[in-house]
Amino acid sequence: MDVRTSLATQTYAAARPAVLPQPDGGETALAGFAASFASTLTEGERTAKAAMTGGADPHALVQALADSQLAVETVATVRDKVVEAYQEILRMPV
Repeated sequence: MDVRTSLATQTYAAARPAVLPQPDGGETALAGFAASFASTLTEGERTAKAAMTGGADPHALVQALADSQLAVETVATVRDKVVEAYQEILRMPV
């Protein structure tokens, strides 16, 4: 068994990249989710305006409204889970 300091340093340096956070992990996923949510709402608004002026059929309007409703409900559910997790953390004993 070799207990030299340089060997320990080399082993640590070799293992260190494995535990570093990945730069495009959750941030990219969250940004993609936000962009998808915004585009869904924008598309719903565009379809609603087109339906009011006679440029879209009623089926497209109903579909766009259902997609927008699902997106808003999903975001509200995620928000509720985040708030619930935060409250659980605050209740933890120190």
